Amino acid sequence: MRLELRDITKSFGDKQVLKGISLAAEGGKAFGLLGRNGAGKTTSIRILMNVFPANSGEILFDGAPMDYSKVQFGYLPEERGLYPKKKIIDQLVYFAELKGMRHSDAVKSVDYWLERLGMSEYRSKRLDTLSKGNQQKIQLVTALAHNPQIVILDEPFSGLDPVNAMLLKDVVKEEIAKGKIVLFSSHQMNYIEEFCDSIAIINGGEVVLTGDLHDIKRNYPRNRLVVRSEQQEAIRKEFADKCTVEEDGALLITLTSSEEKQSVMKHLTDRYDIDEIKVFEPSLNDIFVEYAGQQE
Repeated sequence: MRLELRDITKSFGDKQVLKGISLAAEGGKAFGLLGRNGAGKTTSIRILMNVFPANSGEILFDGAPMDYSKVQFGYLPEERGLYPKKKIIDQLVYFAELKGMRHSDAVKSVDYWLERLGMSEYRSKRLDTLSKGNQQKIQLVTALAHNPQIVILDEPFSGLDPVNAMLLKDVVKEEIAKGKIVLFSSHQMNYIEEFCDSIAIINGGEVVLTGDLHDIKRNYPRNRLVVRSEQQEAIRKEFADKCTVEEDGALLITLTSSEEKQSVMKHLTDRYDIDEIKVFEPSLNDIFVEYAGQQE
């Protein structure tokens, strides 16, 4: 499966919100859609889901115009949209039926997901009796019960404790392994780095960076080394102004050129007791700040 947005534009009144968004995501992989608040992420998602139309551009699925009668979406919104006073089983089945499932199939699927997420005991409870984290898991069932081809997760880990975050990680990995297209939108860069093969950063209604995350990182200059050692003070003295201390305590040595790295690494390991040495690669947080730090 392959999903493409091509040159999507959108204006509300005199304000142009999207200025030609283009990106592509593939089945069996997770795609990270990143940007500061107001950058155009939510508008892009709503156009993708056919909530409202674009002014121009096209959305393709496997190379053909998107047929919303045949392609199912699962959406986990950042803001929950369920009914707090209704029984959980009733509304989950209702939402699955809205997606085209027969009643018996909807009940079976919902019960499977309640059990998978450790929520079966709350089946007949009202939503407002649950904790924030458990409400998030119930919301997730609405995104997955109808077995969609495209899953969109907007801040999926919000409100989850570490145990439930680990459970959600496992579920997301299972959906990816099934060959589905999984789109992440989140400000928690560690989760994007963990799951996403490719990313797009939107700034001011435009895609300012997109591509394979590993390739993006490797395209940065590879002339810096990260070093950890019990002899860090001696290493600092030897490399003087070429060496700085990072927030986590590691040393960052900047070389004149990337061609030096092998010889310097050998020199360090021969002379000092080195615990860790590697070529520095920027974190996704570093990349995000660089490309989205100044918003138009």
